[in-house]
Parts: sequence; structure tokens; C-alpha cells
Amino acid sequence: MGATEGSRDTDRRIGRRALLVGGTAAAVGSAVLARDELARLWWRTPGVEKPRVEGAVDFRGARWVAASDANWRRADRPDDYGIDMVVVHVTQGSFASAVKVFQDPGHGAAAHYIVGKDGRITQMIRELDVAYHAGNRSYNERSVGIEHEGFVDRPEDFTDAMCAASARLTAGVCARYGIPVDREHIIGHVEVPGTDHTDPGRHWDWDRYMKLVRQAGRASA
Repeated sequence: MGATEGSRDTDRRIGRRALLVGGTAAAVGSAVLARDELARLWWRTPGVEKPRVEGAVDFRGARWVAASDANWRRADRPDDYGIDMVVVHVTQGSFASAVKVFQDPGHGAAAHYIVGKDGRITQMIRELDVAYHAGNRSYNERSVGIEHEGFVDRPEDFTDAMCAASARLTAGVCARYGIPVDREHIIGHVEVPGTDHTDPGRHWDWDRYMKLVRQAGRASA
């Protein structure tokens, strides 16, 4: 599952750091640095709100259930942060329990999507926003996180319906952002630098999954 509260991405509002960065950039005449920082922070200015459609999903067929806004950070990806990775997680619990903890502001983590054993997909954070799922700020900013219902030590949890639905979801994400369909860009949580998580575990069949992602991509092309 996503990162714990202690490793959450904490850059959630404009404050002294942002003002110091802007001031330093101006002082040294670094217009490029200042412009980049402002591009990432502009929406946090009082009175500025990017247009959003309430309840909109990025993957057709997904059901929207909002995560607590304490578990993600508003952004404008891929304009402010490029998306070049999908991170695969396993919930270590039921579908319902994953939804519940992602709605808990004290949890400190949430993924963009949860895929159930029956193939249902719930989206809890928009892809344009930064979810606290990887336990690594840089990876959070550059990736889409997908949770899968089940336990890493129970291979029977990784059903055909789940894997097929997840593969279609991942193929869609890769197509939207031009992400290569390979193991450098579609990774497990265990592969994120600095993590102490082991998911999706040894029972996750990567060869099968990647084949399904490629097939889903060709089918939708």
C-alpha cells in the first residue's frame, strides 16, 4: 500500500520556502528558476483555482470516490511535473479497507486507483494531482499509483479479472503520457528508492502482466 504518514510528501501549500525560492531567484537574476517555481505554485495563490469537473475520472469505467485531501497534493500534471512511470501496489487488505484508509486524513498516503479482485476500478485521486503513494517525493510527482486488492503472499488474490482490468488501466495511462511499456517505467512499489515495502511481491507475474498491458495497448490503438 502507499507510504506511511512519516514519509508523506509535505509540500502542500505556498509558504516561507516558496517565497524564499522566489526571492533568491530574483536576487541572482535566475528567471528560469523563478518561472519554474511559479509554474508549480501558481494555483496556490489566493483566489486562483484550476477548473475541475467534480467526480470526473481519467479512466472510462472507473468509479470516483475521493481520497482525503491530506493524502495528495493538487498539481497540473503533466504540465508542471512530467508523468513517466506507473507504480504497482498491493493493498495488504480488502478493497473496502483500502478505500477507507485513503479517505482517512491521518493515514498520510493514497494511490490514484484501486483495482479489485473482481476487476472493478475506483479512482480516488486525479492523475493530474500528486498522490502520496510511493514514499518518495520525486517518484510521487512523476508517477501514477495503482493499488490491487489482496495480499502479497496469496497468489490466488491476483485474479484474471484483476490483472486484465489493471492492464487496461496501465495501458491507458501509458498511452496518455507517452510512457514506454517496459519494466523501467512500469515498476513495483518495492523498486522505489528508499521504500521499505515489498509489494507487489514474488507472486505478481510480471511477464504475464506486461504481456497483458501490451495487448491492451494494441487493442485500444
